[in-house]
Amino acid sequence: MPTAPDPSRRTLLATGTALGGALVVGGAAVAPASAAAPSEAAGSSPRSTGEPRVSEDSRRAVLDDADLVWRTSPTTWFEGPFLGNGFLGSGIYAEPEANAIRFNVQHSAVQDHRPRFGSLFGLARLPIGHFTLEPVGTITGLDWRLSLRDAELTGTLTTSAGTLTLRAFVHASTDLLAVEVTPSRGERGFRWVFHPAEAISPRAAFKPLPDGYEGNPPAVTERHGEVTAAVQPLLAGGQHVTAWRNVERRGTHTLYVTVAHSHPGVTARDRALHTVRARAAVPYDLLVLPHRGWWRRYYRKSFLSLPDARLQRFYWIQLYKIASAARKDAPVMATCGPWLEPTPWPNTWWNLNVQLEYWLIHGSNHLELDAVTRALSEFRGQLSAEVSTRYRADSMGIPRTTDTRLVNGGATDPGTGYGVGVPGQETPTPEVGNLTWALHNVWLSYRHTMDRAVLGDVLFPLLRRAVNYYLHFLEPGSDGALHLPATFSPEYGVTAPDTNYDLMLLRWGCRTLLDAAELLRVRDPLAARWREVLAKLVPYPVDGDGFMIGAGVPFAKSHRHYSHLLAVYPLYEITGRTADERALVEKSLAHWVGFEGALQGYTFTGAASMSALLGKGDDALAFLGQLMERFVQPNTMYKESGPVIETPLSAAQSLHDMICQSWGGVVRVFPALPAAWRELAVHDFRTQGAFLLSAVREEGATRWVRLTSEAGAPCVVRHGIEGPVEVRDGRGRPVRYERVGEGEIRIPLAKGESALITAAGDDPDLTVRPVTPNEPAPPWGLP
Repeated sequence: MPTAPDPSRRTLLATGTALGGALVVGGAAVAPASAAAPSEAAGSSPRSTGEPRVSEDSRRAVLDDADLVWRTSPTTWFEGPFLGNGFLGSGIYAEPEANAIRFNVQHSAVQDHRPRFGSLFGLARLPIGHFTLEPVGTITGLDWRLSLRDAELTGTLTTSAGTLTLRAFVHASTDLLAVEVTPSRGERGFRWVFHPAEAISPRAAFKPLPDGYEGNPPAVTERHGEVTAAVQPLLAGGQHVTAWRNVERRGTHTLYVTVAHSHPGVTARDRALHTVRARAAVPYDLLVLPHRGWWRRYYRKSFLSLPDARLQRFYWIQLYKIASAARKDAPVMATCGPWLEPTPWPNTWWNLNVQLEYWLIHGSNHLELDAVTRALSEFRGQLSAEVSTRYRADSMGIPRTTDTRLVNGGATDPGTGYGVGVPGQETPTPEVGNLTWALHNVWLSYRHTMDRAVLGDVLFPLLRRAVNYYLHFLEPGSDGALHLPATFSPEYGVTAPDTNYDLMLLRWGCRTLLDAAELLRVRDPLAARWREVLAKLVPYPVDGDGFMIGAGVPFAKSHRHYSHLLAVYPLYEITGRTADERALVEKSLAHWVGFEGALQGYTFTGAASMSALLGKGDDALAFLGQLMERFVQPNTMYKESGPVIETPLSAAQSLHDMICQSWGGVVRVFPALPAAWRELAVHDFRTQGAFLLSAVREEGATRWVRLTSEAGAPCVVRHGIEGPVEVRDGRGRPVRYERVGEGEIRIPLAKGESALITAAGDDPDLTVRPVTPNEPAPPWGLP
């Protein structure tokens, strides 16, 4: 049975936190490595140097190679092109049972506002509608390409009457879909038709309606000069409006479409009309320029090339997808992002989906997409309102499901929404750990930026109240340990006392609060209680098969969720640091994936990341291979009983975990690469401690590693270079360093400083280039 970690505070070296240029260990300041006599030093002669760099040609080559291609007509959202900007989204595929192409129009802010019917009906995201592109002739073929670099769909539609040449994009910074169509002579009579959707929760097609619930009245189509608007009134007040105009210029037609939402007022119509009138005055070729500029800047923030052509393309498509689905100021992603399709899950899910959706933004250096930190901070008052009345004064929680403002609706019926629940009570389901897990995402954003505002203004006060909720229910047992009453481990289906889901999150939460309080120099009156929890919390329940669901409840059936394994991943509280602990992790992982019946896509991304933790790169790749073969759709989307987008996005994080890990205050370079990946290049990969990592692997060996510090945090790196190494600064001068373990060194880096690590005597070219794939692979899409 695993023991609880040392209840004393981890050193800030372990968490990688800097305070005034010194490490803080047990409350005492220790001089940084640069002030001590180093155990190792580089040679004395400076070398020619330069910044690691990726040429625009290299970026273009990798991005263009990842373009999705269609030469067969897509028939569903899981097959077709998709465009978006975090708010407005469009999925494109053949109109069912019609000679037409559908351009869906959906928006992540459009929802209902009837909380009495819960988050899944009364507060659900609402479908808006779609346009059909209806040609004169019968469609006989198509040739489309979705350019990742430009975030633009281009190509032709061939019919029995001629051709339609298409270009389309959703503007990166304006809620506008623009579709340009250039018809041949025989197709000049093509047309666009808008089809408003019924404004009812998509869950209505899957589950019984709550008593008294009805759909909203139908949309009303209005003409306002050259602009048409479909005005959708809402029973709760407010409206959403789709406005469009088709402009012809020299035989080319451009459709300009926008969506606006307002509640409780009815201002959406005026905003939508204004947007279309202003944008329709600008030709497509001019309108697209700032859009392309946004995407070029986006892709310059990081770079990755690996020798598996299919996975490399998949990775870049996920970077395209996350920026199409997320913005910091956009609603936290619902289960299918801005591309609302028929689904039983028409809102935001907090017991796994949100967490997995946003993990990849950290390593890929895209914190500008972090809606989780912003939303939890902005709507923190709602987090108190979601727990039972008697606990609201000092506690917070988040339900399994919420709307864009983190409202659940107070529903206790699991058919309409899932409340936080109370430990020890069966109804509503006592699923109480979701806020603490969501705050782990906020902690990751802090650790990857070392932004004290995130730590002090968001993480610490919210985590303090999330942990407080647990503290109300902890009770000492006859064994002297602290125990939790029955709670729910997502999504196993039963409650159990001392669930590993909650014990693991509680232990991480108390440790993180103590570390944060020390860094922030806060003398918190609850600190003694947090220490007591760390010292006395019951050990995690285990049996002969590994981690159990909870006390008395073994892991005994197929279960897609790794809620009972969070201490292994993503919390990295149990990492296999001893032989017994490693055996426990390996046994638990094998037992979890050994039950085949209910496993789903994110089972395999979690298993891949846990394998990467253990350094098993080939196992990690095998799990990702099962994901690709069994679950990922032609356009890299994913479905279970409905569309969900978290799994492919989390697969990108699994790739990150194979390439770089930075938990526990150590940056690990290439910790779990498969044997076949003998070449690899990464540039400006963001790690915990706010370091930007660039590194190159050649002929099966790490050639060089370069770290730039953005915050002056302690820098410990497991570089993976065989034999003696040299460390040099940005000007080629030797840097004194300290060896702290096999292949692991500590480098004194102030904010803004960088260090290049190479084999002794090596002077490599720091140009980062795409690597050659081991074998060819078809593009994604329907080529």
